[in-house]
Amino acid sequence: MKKLSLLGLIALLGACQSIPPAAKTSLDGEVFYLQRIALPPTAILSVSLQDVSLADAPAVVLDEQKGQVKGQVPLPFHLSYDPAQVKPGHRYSISARIEVDGKLMFINTEHHAVQLDGKDPQPLKIRVDAVR
Repeated sequence: MKKLSLLGLIALLGACQSIPPAAKTSLDGEVFYLQRIALPPTAILSVSLQDVSLADAPAVVLDEQKGQVKGQVPLPFHLSYDPAQVKPGHRYSISARIEVDGKLMFINTEHHAVQLDGKDPQPLKIRVDAVR
């Protein structure tokens, strides 16, 4: 009886391993600004893919890339998402910001909509503007 249970458990575990993980899709792009200034080495770039369908609720973040800036503009980004998370009729957008020592320095001021249907132009170009 124990051998039969053990064989059943092994077969079940084997079946679980053969299920492929959900295929991720990605968006690539770059963040830039028009001011002719260099970013300090402590600058942090944050770019997120958000579901912005509900006007009276916080956006749902599908993916976010956050890290220290390497180099100067344009700053590349790569976001991945599971197509199963994309809901028909929902609106999605990219948001970007640059902070230095915890202080917001640049942020996108225009809505950057994406369709997430595989037809979004890439690389995406996201302009951020200085915060005064």
